[in-house]
Amino acid sequence: MEPGHWPSEHSDALRDYFLKGMSYAEIGRQINARFGTAYTRNAVAGRAKRLGLAAPTRMTGPSIVPSLPSGARPIAPPRPALPNLNLPPKSAMKPARAKLRCVGVQPRLIPLVELARGDCRYPYGGDREGEEIAFCGHPRQPGSSYCTPHASLTCRSGAEAARIAGPVMLRLVSAA
Repeated sequence: MEPGHWPSEHSDALRDYFLKGMSYAEIGRQINARFGTAYTRNAVAGRAKRLGLAAPTRMTGPSIVPSLPSGARPIAPPRPALPNLNLPPKSAMKPARAKLRCVGVQPRLIPLVELARGDCRYPYGGDREGEEIAFCGHPRQPGSSYCTPHASLTCRSGAEAARIAGPVMLRLVSAA
């Protein structure tokens, strides 16, 4: 596991322990015991902040109340914010899979190195870690990188392709 990456199970456990009112140090100890990790208190606090969880405000020293002149009314101190008041439900914190639009064409799923000049370059795959990306591979329509069904998905209705597919000239520039 690379530094800074928290698996979703660890983040869910952090969220659950936080909602139970545990301190960041306690949460770290619980997660480390449960998953065999070595998160520090600061790592837990940082992850909680990135998840939108906020620690309740704490008083660092004794409160000093100044004396008021006679007849003056004391100003009420601001109420502490309720923790987790603005948190979305747990189900909303998991990313939802986007529903892809279907075009009614069976892709040939050709790897990039095997694509011919006139093949549709609409990508498929690559959603999961390590998953290969393949391409539609059907004949593309003139002036587009995509076949007719895929071009209708990628272009606004009635709008022509902003760029015509063709050779590209590159100019080498040396750094000064």
